[in-house]
This record gives sequence, structure tokens and C-alpha cells, in this order.
Amino acid sequence: MYLELKHLQTLIALRDTGSLVAAAERLHLTQSALSHQLKGLETYFNAGLFMRKSRPLVFTSAGERLLLLADQIMPSVHSAENELRRMGAGVTGRINIAIECHSCFEWLLPTMDAYRKKWPDVELDLTLGYSFEALAALQQCVVDLVITSDPQPLEEIHFEPLFRYEGLLAVHKRHLLADQEWIEPHDLRTETLITYPVERERLEIFSHFLQPAGVEPAAVRSAELTAIMLQLVASQRGVCALPNWALHEYLNRDYVKAVRLGKTGLHGTLHAAVRRAEKDKLFMQEFLTLARRISFQNLKGINKPD
Repeated sequence: MYLELKHLQTLIALRDTGSLVAAAERLHLTQSALSHQLKGLETYFNAGLFMRKSRPLVFTSAGERLLLLADQIMPSVHSAENELRRMGAGVTGRINIAIECHSCFEWLLPTMDAYRKKWPDVELDLTLGYSFEALAALQQCVVDLVITSDPQPLEEIHFEPLFRYEGLLAVHKRHLLADQEWIEPHDLRTETLITYPVERERLEIFSHFLQPAGVEPAAVRSAELTAIMLQLVASQRGVCALPNWALHEYLNRDYVKAVRLGKTGLHGTLHAAVRRAEKDKLFMQEFLTLARRISFQNLKGINKPD
């Protein structure tokens, strides 16, 4: 391919300025270098590009055809260059978010709405992390941020703590466990445990409460929506473990009761996992800052991370 972007830039400069001298000055070339470049084009295509000694400058049909191409291509090139500069400066990019539970919507959706207003040039999207390994997708650049309470030792991934919370067991108001100050793992041996549809290893009720004690609940069933899980609890179909902030509204409405998991409680930290190469980008830092601020505005019972 003989044509290069510099040829198109030269023709635009020649049209805009109307002379070889002025075009050479704009392009920071000598008049000799500019003439040589144009002559090379004409020789390669065996076609003149403009009428010599015409005043004003008149382009031939071949010259007009190349100018049409230049007008089609160069605006897109300039736009891409500007966007790449903004990306390099960290003021634009993409944040495709993966979450592992619907209870995050209470603070995440307001964060996304506020962020779009402040950073309209950043592509923002949301994916549910039920049907794939979210952290693996983050490593493979399929997603850009994962909301998780289960940080892993991954060298290229940074886990930014957002807030701490306490996990509670939601039970029917007349359940035998409802009036206990706390429960022990063996109390769930006869219970149907309702969970989000993710692997047990990603659920703190299993990894940090039941499995260390060698306890298995009588049955396990799943539901994707927090509201559905609590409807099942309220209709005496089982019990479920949820963060205190996700239960706050339902406890205020006297819909269910909540019991502490263990004498000292089951505490966790919610993290935003991002690739280390992008964690210091301005657009990413702003999202993390905004997420933390809106979380503390909207949620009850959370604390600053250690």
C-alpha cells in the first residue's frame, strides 16, 4: 500500500492554504520535501493532483478523489488520537463491572448513576457474576471491576476495600432461633439454607461458619434476588445469611428477624477488585471514591475497612 496518512495531511494542507509554500510551513517541511512527496504520489498513480501555476489552486479529478478520502479518514484519525490521549491521561476508559449478589444494587446503581454524570466519556456496564468466574474474567480483561467479599492472592489484581459489614442470619419471626442472641453452626443442621446461586466457597456462611465446624445444613436452595430470598424466609421455607445492610429495610418493616452468627459475629469486607495496571487511572480512582462515599450515605450498619 503506497498511500499514507501523511499524503492525506499534505493534500488537506495544500487545499487549506492554497500554496506549496504555506502548506510546507504548516506541515513543518521544506518546500523541496513537500514537492518531492507530491511528485512521488503523481508518479506512483501516473496522475497529476493539481494544476501547476493556477491561481487559485485547482485540483485535478485525481486530487479531488484523494481529498474526498482525506475528508473521510482524517476526522476519525484525529478523534481516535484525542481519545487515546485521554485514555493515556486516565480521564476516559471502560469499567465493565461484575457483581456476585443482587444486594449490591442498593449502593452500586446510585454510584453508577452519579458517576455517569461526572464522567460521561467512560463506558460503564454491569454484568452478573453468577454464570462465570468473575475474577478470572477480570484477569482476562473481559470485565474491569469485580465486587467481591472473597479476595484471592492474585498478583496482577488489586483488591480495594470498600466497607466492613456483619453477616446475619434472617429467620421467620416465630422461628425457634429468632429469640437467640446468636447461633452456633450446629443450629443449622436441621435448616434449609437459602443462598445466592454461587459456589459454596464464595459464600461466607459456608467458608467461614459452617465448613470450619464440619456442619452441613439439612438442605440448600438458591434464589438470585435478595427480595425473593427473604420472601422464602418469611413464608417459613428456610433461613438465609445476608449482610446487615441488605437486611436493614426488612428488619425495620418487621418482615423477618435477624440473629448473629456466632458469639462475636461473622464479619466481612466488601472489595472492589481491579487490575493493578488500571487502579491508579483517574477514571477508576474516581469510581472507587464515589462508590465508597455513596455506600456510607445509603447503607446502615457498615464500617470503614481496617
